[in-house]
Amino acid sequence: MSVNSFGHVLRVTTWGESHGPAIGAVIDGCPPGLALGEGDIQLWLDKRRPGLSRHTSPRAEPDRVRILSGTYEGRTTGTSISLMIDNVDARSADYEDMPPRPGHADAAYQAKYGVRDPRGGGRASARETAARVAAGAVARLVVPEVAIEARPIEIGGSTDDWEALLDEAREAGSSLGAVVECVARGVPAGWGAPVYAKLDAELAAALMSINAVKGVEIGAGFDAARARGEDNADPALAGGITGGIATGEPIVLRAAFKPTSSVPALGVKGRHDPCVALRGAPVVEAMVALVLADHKLLHRAQCGQGRGE
Repeated sequence: MSVNSFGHVLRVTTWGESHGPAIGAVIDGCPPGLALGEGDIQLWLDKRRPGLSRHTSPRAEPDRVRILSGTYEGRTTGTSISLMIDNVDARSADYEDMPPRPGHADAAYQAKYGVRDPRGGGRASARETAARVAAGAVARLVVPEVAIEARPIEIGGSTDDWEALLDEAREAGSSLGAVVECVARGVPAGWGAPVYAKLDAELAAALMSINAVKGVEIGAGFDAARARGEDNADPALAGGITGGIATGEPIVLRAAFKPTSSVPALGVKGRHDPCVALRGAPVVEAMVALVLADHKLLHRAQCGQGRGE
């Protein structure tokens, strides 16, 4: 089966392809009574959409979201929320007669399904992440006590002079990888679970599901493997989670994005980001928001309000 849904209580299904008529998300399990309008979602989509700078894809998608269900008079009803974003600037001709592209999911999709959508990668396209950002905007309303912020901290192996590096890569027909760090502040102690729904495990899985992410660190991450026990005992190095449960300290995560696989240097046509992480930061924020909102509702279901609230 093909898994297009995730979450426990707050469950999200995304749908649509890069060059189809539209993409979107269905969110089930959202509490009723939350103030929600299209503007609450649009402001986050605008941070991710293409064409905002010379360092992002020139694909001209306004990414205007429509709420099709799940609200009445500006508030959530407790029923499923359906969101739709039209695709308006697809150029399918760029992908005609193109063999499976190196570094992409093209060949893997063909091997799994026996058929694939060659237009921009279909479901494997980063275009799908707009639906995640839209769903993440709803999740933020479930966790108003939490502030989530992500940003690139390293591009092309450097912590500075990114503009020059990006210009050089684009002119060479190449691309750059990056590291995006996300910090979630205000997560109460107690969210999470000690065994099969560990908060750090589910955050890591959520970030690893993002296109081009090849590694995730929480807290000290891989540096902890190089430290001695007495040096790693500082709670700050845990990244806000111990035993799969939030400690109340800021949760710190880092996601490693590989360089964009579609590059002119390999003869691949189309419009692509020279560094996908620039638009990946809002997607990281959205996935963190979705996991935290889900765990807030899980915690409330087991422990009730008043503990970890």
